[in-house]
Amino acid sequence: MNPQIIVALIIALIAVIAMFIGFFKLPTEKKISNLKQWLKYAVVEAEKALGSGTGQLKLRYVYDKAVEQFPWIVALISFDTFSDWVDEALEWMRAELETNKNINDYVKA
Repeated sequence: MNPQIIVALIIALIAVIAMFIGFFKLPTEKKISNLKQWLKYAVVEAEKALGSGTGQLKLRYVYDKAVEQFPWIVALISFDTFSDWVDEALEWMRAELETNKNINDYVKA
């Protein structure tokens, strides 16, 4: 194997490990807060991609994206808790769609 590829893989591995260490050092409240903020983005993207009336599909879409972004979710958070957090994000999104023209235009684009 090419030594440059080995060095690149080692650097990438170190970067990923550093990211995980930094995240896991955050207090639990901060981790949850970060995830809940990210869920707001994810539900907007799910609404844009799947439209209204697709609740279970949107939940699966958001869950799959969250597992890609935060692999530790599977081990640390029950699906029911995750679903409750998605519901909170959906409530936020519905309010934003009614009051924020930019978000509304983005979803409908």
